[in-house]
Amino acid sequence: MIQSIPRAGRPGVAARMLAALALPAACTLAAACAHGGAGGPGPKQVASGTFRNAAGDRVGLAALSDSGGTLRLDVSASQLGPGRHGLHFHAEGTCTPPDFASAGPHFNPERRKHGRLNPEGPHLGDLPNLVADADGSADTSFVVSPDLVEPGSHSLLEPGGTAIVIHAQPDDERTDPSGDSGDRVACAVIEPA
Repeated sequence: MIQSIPRAGRPGVAARMLAALALPAACTLAAACAHGGAGGPGPKQVASGTFRNAAGDRVGLAALSDSGGTLRLDVSASQLGPGRHGLHFHAEGTCTPPDFASAGPHFNPERRKHGRLNPEGPHLGDLPNLVADADGSADTSFVVSPDLVEPGSHSLLEPGGTAIVIHAQPDDERTDPSGDSGDRVACAVIEPA
């Protein structure tokens, strides 16, 4: 089950993500990295990716972090149209602009139909819509299945990798295969931490 974390009353996702990505290269000891570096206990980042738009410009970050068995997806993006955008994990770990077709279809190891509201769904890669503010920026978190980073067919981190894609339009969360969410406007390859 995917749970959206309300924006109000929580630390900025972008600030947390940038801090996690800025851990020193020397943070190779499992104990130090598992606790967020020298700052003390915190979530352990397990994967991340940098969103790029069709022009190849960096427009955001995505990060998966584990905190006591709870897996969180943090997304921070800019240069989007205001409003809702489909957001999905895709089956291939490539993001070739301008259309990002190289990311393949949605991540769907169980061969289900698309959509969290579809009785025959959802794909394991289906996520809630990403909501961009009037300035085109989005900053949010979702709790996602911990299976997404465990070894096996449900893992985003298996050989060949996966990607996360932001679409131009909202996902209707019902229509197979992609929720009528339109063009792919930003893509990030998911890389293990």
